[in-house]
Amino acid sequence: MKTVIVYSSIHHENTKKLAEAIAKSGDADLINAVNTEKADLTGYDRIGFASGIYYGKYHKSILEFAEKNLPNGKNIFYMHTAGDPHENQNAAIKAIAESKGCRSLGTYFCRGFDSFGPFKLVGGINKNHPDEKEISDAVTFYQELS
Repeated sequence: MKTVIVYSSIHHENTKKLAEAIAKSGDADLINAVNTEKADLTGYDRIGFASGIYYGKYHKSILEFAEKNLPNGKNIFYMHTAGDPHENQNAAIKAIAESKGCRSLGTYFCRGFDSFGPFKLVGGINKNHPDEKEISDAVTFYQELS
């Protein structure tokens, strides 16, 4: 099954670690949404969107990329890292995918090192995250997608 992961990983590259581990373990291509505005995703069976969380949602580059490039009716999965991760932080990207008739395969999320805003004053939270287990769990999540 041909897969691509479109990711945005700005501050500490937490999410990039997950995407790269998956790409190494299988046959997933990677697209960095921060420096790629246009891409043809029609040839992919599964599309993953992966992002750090910014103000409770995926990075704007992911949202803009999906609006412009996501074909209708694709199988989609989501991954994110955050200082305080919750599944519903993918609501904005999920709404875009649903508006295009896409099918959700699931969401993986875990803690990520966060030194944004007030966390910078205390040296950040969740240092050393995602850790090896969280990265391994992301790979397992990917491998078990149907």
